[in-house]
Amino acid sequence: MTVTKKDLLHAFKIMVTARAMSDLFEEKREITSKYVHATSRGHEAAQIALGMHVLPKDYLSLYYRDDSVLLTIGMSPFELMLQLLAKKDDPFSGGRTYYSHPSLNDPDKPKIPHQSSATGMQAIPITGAAMGLRFKEVTGLLNEEELGAIAVCSIGDAAMTEGEVSEALQMAVLKKLPILYFVQDNGWDISANAIEIRAQNAYEYAAGFKGLERMTVDGSRFDVVYSATKKAIEIVRSECRPVLLHVDVPLLGHHTSGVRKEFYRDDLEQHQLRDPLPYLKKLLREAGVSDQQLEEIQGIARKIVDDSFDKALKAEEPDPLDLSKHYFAPTPITEERGERAPVGRDKVVMVDSALFAIRELMAKHPEALLYGQDVGRRLGGVFREAATLAEHFGDERVFNTPIQEAFIIGSTVGMSAVGLKPIVEVQFADYIWPGLNQLFTELSRSYFLSNGKWPVSAVIRVPIGAYGSGGPYHSSSVESVLTNIRGIKVVYPSTGADLKGLLKAAFYDPNPVVVLEHKGLYWSKVKGTEEAKTIEPDANYIIPIGKARIVRSAESVRGESTCLIVTYGMGVYWALEASKGMESRVEILDLRSLVPLDFETVASRVQVHNKCLVVTEEPVNNSFAQALAGRISEECFQYLDAPVRVVGSVDTPAIPLNSKLEAFVLPNGEKVKNVLEKLLGF
Repeated sequence: MTVTKKDLLHAFKIMVTARAMSDLFEEKREITSKYVHATSRGHEAAQIALGMHVLPKDYLSLYYRDDSVLLTIGMSPFELMLQLLAKKDDPFSGGRTYYSHPSLNDPDKPKIPHQSSATGMQAIPITGAAMGLRFKEVTGLLNEEELGAIAVCSIGDAAMTEGEVSEALQMAVLKKLPILYFVQDNGWDISANAIEIRAQNAYEYAAGFKGLERMTVDGSRFDVVYSATKKAIEIVRSECRPVLLHVDVPLLGHHTSGVRKEFYRDDLEQHQLRDPLPYLKKLLREAGVSDQQLEEIQGIARKIVDDSFDKALKAEEPDPLDLSKHYFAPTPITEERGERAPVGRDKVVMVDSALFAIRELMAKHPEALLYGQDVGRRLGGVFREAATLAEHFGDERVFNTPIQEAFIIGSTVGMSAVGLKPIVEVQFADYIWPGLNQLFTELSRSYFLSNGKWPVSAVIRVPIGAYGSGGPYHSSSVESVLTNIRGIKVVYPSTGADLKGLLKAAFYDPNPVVVLEHKGLYWSKVKGTEEAKTIEPDANYIIPIGKARIVRSAESVRGESTCLIVTYGMGVYWALEASKGMESRVEILDLRSLVPLDFETVASRVQVHNKCLVVTEEPVNNSFAQALAGRISEECFQYLDAPVRVVGSVDTPAIPLNSKLEAFVLPNGEKVKNVLEKLLGF
């Protein structure tokens, strides 16, 4: 395929601009190395070829060396330098993240959701975007401007060894997704070369994914890589199926500004022989462009780069007072609405309240979909929490995924970016660990690091807690880990009405919300948990996230000691059991939401009762509950008549299988009562 003279000239202008930038960054390294960065030096031809073939309707995921792609899609050297120097007007993050870590949502450029530095991690979110585009196409939700849109994942070959990349490729071929994996292979992974860290390159690896079209090409020759990229994208766009394009490129710059090539490399001369710039000049000369013209273009580019750098140096620094912006995107749900207990309705078990909530949401919102392990038509969830949903809404909207917790969670980033409302399930809290990388690196930081451009709206349902001898791999409580991931919300309801209301709030919340659902409360089969069954609220019922509920109030009486129990989940029922016979002296507060926390209500009730007991299912040491007790002690000290106490599980690495051992480890009403009586008598 012949590349036109016009395209060659366009590519040359960008390439010499990128080269002038990398030259200047090296010349000014005493300034530019303040913040770590990498450049595209050596990769320019491949990146420019990619940038010339993507469209504003496409979704693009880049990696930290892709500044030539950014120049090609229309970013200016000045804009990139604002990010290089972490300036206030950095268009991607407002000075919050590294060079060539873009977040872009401009109408005239491809959409780039938040890009992290965790190499390989970008494969899942952008594959989620491709899955979202495919879903919108088959369900008729694509608007005219989106028709033919694709996703592109740019990634280094060394990152292809990450397990999460395999999850992304698996789903791309399974669901026949419109995505191009653009793999840049320079033979290095920081100081480890290809021989040390891989058994095969990405092209060879891709052979194992049935249905994945694969191509390999010399990425240093612009005409060759331009033609290959054009062909690959045409396949993805017209045939709606995944393609992997492996491009072999030289690494002419440093790994990053902090890891210099002369520290460890002995192949610099060999890589220099494949410099894409002389080859592109040769093509231009053959097309009739004179050396004088080329020199003039280079001179103009260098002046633009120099002027841009001088201007960027003088640009304003970020204001520390702005750091509080873009922690959470504002939610429209700020007050309780609807009818919690409509007259004439029967009580339903908690699992049905959740099922009805999801059914109502999906009926009202065609952009809502549910996926996860075993939630599809045959089973409807291992707890039947999704029973009949596939029958109601079809297999496109309710479907099973492979055993891929990272993909289940991380794909919501891309799904949300294309305008969908994903509701996903992790089968047990014990299995959430493979997904924490995505939850922490991608979901929780997207809104903050994109400077407000890319909030991730996702509902992540997680059955949690010990029940019925589930043993060490189906019984864990993990809320202390989750509540330490800044940027996500965590709710933990204890009744069916609260679960329904909070699921609705989570759906409308523009932030990631983890909904912890205690397995022992689903069916109210545990003695003492009958109150988890509630009258089903109406379809309009919704509870704002971050508001606690007083389960049972108690008023302070002169001469009589009273106590506030602060708890959540199964702890509510242990507290009710423990306080039998002492109802007038014990108030029970159900947090319902762990992040954000309704500390205002906690503090106000502590002031009334002057004593406080926190009850949790987790072991106490280093827990969310212990941190809460510490905060109560600090901020309510003047109102306390006794130390704040915490009751939790016996401190063990796991919940044992044997039923007697399980009972010994867990809190119960009697254990809570023993501490409660001591507090009341203090």
